Amino acid sequence: MPRDPAATRDRLVDAFAGLVVSSGARSATLEAVAARAGVSKGGLLYHFASKDALVEGLVQRFERFAAEDVERMRTAPEGPAEYYVRTSSTEAVSLVDGTESDPLSTALVAMLRLAQEGDSRAAAAYVAVNDSWRELIEDQLDGDRGLARLVQLIGDGLWGSASMGIPVTDLEEILEQVRHLVLSSRRTAPSP
Repeated sequence: MPRDPAATRDRLVDAFAGLVVSSGARSATLEAVAARAGVSKGGLLYHFASKDALVEGLVQRFERFAAEDVERMRTAPEGPAEYYVRTSSTEAVSLVDGTESDPLSTALVAMLRLAQEGDSRAAAAYVAVNDSWRELIEDQLDGDRGLARLVQLIGDGLWGSASMGIPVTDLEEILEQVRHLVLSSRRTAPSP
């Protein structure tokens, strides 16, 4: 069976992200990444010449997954604000309940861990993606940046709780409040 270089690269980035999420960037040595991906160290080095190159590969993956999410958010029937809050509270659950995590959440946690350990590329990628999410919410809220940030913080708080295994039992009530904020922003927006 012919080898698929793209699939091997994906497995290597998956392995790197998984190690960063589970035990931090320091434990994600080239040897550990190769072993987790089921390839030789030489095979890893063929695709990624260094740990730095693995970080770049992970940043690119995070940006790609986030761009796909931004598009889903842009076209969500419920609108960007409600989409952001709902998915923030549900996507993190798989990180702690043992189910397969969605790729964006895994990449997001890996970015946060790398940023916490001082990687400026991961921090910059996270800031850019976070800004793109906020901008969509802000557009829905007629340019109210403060209110958009508030909605985003609601989603971030729910994501944090869910990612620690704290059940979000009042999601529908929270979403109702988000809907109210969206409607209120439209009524108070200045007329053109």
